[in-house]
Amino acid sequence: MTRTPTARPALAPRVEGALPGPRSAEFLEHQRQWESSARAYPRHLPIAIAGAEGSYLWDMDGNVFLDFLAGAGVLSLGHNHPELVHAATEQMHVLTHGLDFPTAAKREFVDAQLSMLPPSLSSRMRMHFCGPGGANAVDAAIKLCKTATGRGDLVSFQGGFHGSSHAAMALTGLVAQKRPIANGVPGVHFFPYSYCARCPVGLAPDTCATNCVGLLERSLRDPNGGIPLPAAVILEMVQGEGGIIPADRDFVRRVRALTAELDIPLVVDEVQTGCGRTGTWFAFEHYDIEPDVIIASKALSGMGLPVAVIFYDRRLDGWAPGAHTGTFRGNQAAFAAGAAAIRIVRRDDVLGNVRQRGRELAQRLGVLHGDVWVREVRGLGLMWGIELADPRDGRPAGAYARAVQAYALQHGLIVELGGRDDSVIRLMPPLTVTAEEIELACAILLDAIERCGPPQ
Repeated sequence: MTRTPTARPALAPRVEGALPGPRSAEFLEHQRQWESSARAYPRHLPIAIAGAEGSYLWDMDGNVFLDFLAGAGVLSLGHNHPELVHAATEQMHVLTHGLDFPTAAKREFVDAQLSMLPPSLSSRMRMHFCGPGGANAVDAAIKLCKTATGRGDLVSFQGGFHGSSHAAMALTGLVAQKRPIANGVPGVHFFPYSYCARCPVGLAPDTCATNCVGLLERSLRDPNGGIPLPAAVILEMVQGEGGIIPADRDFVRRVRALTAELDIPLVVDEVQTGCGRTGTWFAFEHYDIEPDVIIASKALSGMGLPVAVIFYDRRLDGWAPGAHTGTFRGNQAAFAAGAAAIRIVRRDDVLGNVRQRGRELAQRLGVLHGDVWVREVRGLGLMWGIELADPRDGRPAGAYARAVQAYALQHGLIVELGGRDDSVIRLMPPLTVTAEEIELACAILLDAIERCGPPQ
């Protein structure tokens, strides 16, 4: 089959006819026949992508969609940002693959990334380049902490998601993903996360006092608590796949204080929240803490070229040469694009745009607070979730959310779902999204929520 260029359509949401269209249906059928049954996104977003630009993509049938998924947060500067494409293309004429040898592109990338850390951290952090995905970086972080401490147990949080590799999956809260896999990685202990809309310890909001973190504090301080001192505590500042749940500030600060007191490395998973998604370069900056290990991946290149790293306090660096390797950890095109992305973020005040557009989303979606089927609207920066639940019993309204997603797609808006029973509508547009695009997306989404109507 030869690929033929697809003409760029006018960039405005437009869908003609039922989805998938005939060309997309043909591609989806080919995928069904020849690709793994583990494929996910095309099952509920049934399109075949022909091209993309900025905040938009279009399918094989010429339908145009406003993309508020953005490669699951990968495309921080939107689809095919011309300066990133240029930087990557220029680098490909020089060197594309360099294992872990030092190169000019890699050095520029390292210096740029370290410059985005708070000064107190950048002066004492080291970077390790992992395999190309976030799950591999999670694995690396855990191996680092086990090596440094000599301990084997780990603490993670209910609702968290850290990837689908064997080790990362063990740290993930989603039981359905783990159920078919026997003999998972042992020694992982799960504790409540500050999910206040569904209090994990069953208290009313006015009696909170962050009781959820108290269980962790008592368990790790109790010599008869049953949990050996762990090698690490791993935490998301905003649970992404778990339903866009920003952690309570007091929760995070008490976890940091506890881990510091007991000399337990605190690992923050910034795979989805990092590189400006929440309005600061890393989400932990909102909480005024300093972690021991930072995991980053998705948006490091700004354009979807794979790269994953961990930043870690150099006191933890007890690794022997080759302790964690990966053939594709030397992606020079990704390094060149990533350094260019940081220059653009600074020059164009992209973080300021994230904060302003986030305020607009909060205001526009605020009309949903009176809807009895909307349990909560929550978010940080350009990472927002609308949780739907049955007001009669509080059960997650996954079927309602799926209907809203399908309606939005049919009207030119791509959104993803997450949380318990996929009952949370997730919004993660490019960080360069405009005010006009925010308004377009909200108009489609609010119309979808109203017209789909709650299940009876």
